Amino acid sequence: MNSDSDLQIAGDILEVPHLLQAPREHPVTVAEFAGLARSIAADRAQWAHLVQYDATTRWYHRLRTGPGYEVWLLSWVPGQGSGLHDHGRSSGVLTVLEGTLTERTDRGTRSLTPGAQRVFAPGYVHEVVNDTLEPAVSLHIYHPGLTEMPMHTAPHCEARSLTA
Repeated sequence: MNSDSDLQIAGDILEVPHLLQAPREHPVTVAEFAGLARSIAADRAQWAHLVQYDATTRWYHRLRTGPGYEVWLLSWVPGQGSGLHDHGRSSGVLTVLEGTLTERTDRGTRSLTPGAQRVFAPGYVHEVVNDTLEPAVSLHIYHPGLTEMPMHTAPHCEARSLTA
């Protein structure tokens, strides 16, 4: 039964060129940045050989840049953390590649395992730490590229459990 409010597409929608968008060379939306992170995570050949571990400081490597964004690879030995911080005017996507990281915010604590992604807006305050006994690796995409990382004090950041 059809009514006047039904929308029907007749024929092959792929033959309607004005409705198709050309593939973009670089991401511009949150979904595209998250997709880029998943794509890089799935292709270990792009990043696994670059990973190093440093017991004295967090190791990081800029993996890629594009118009207005940067992709960073970070390693975390047990006990290493970022300190409570935000990313200035940058938005970001954090993706765990290996190991487990803990994210702490004023809303609680979240365990991030391989494949977990966190998307955050400018001014989002959090701390990321490897509080396990195994090293971890993460991928971070910042848009625009990261130019500052203001540190914060921790009194408002309590450890409450959140569901992932």
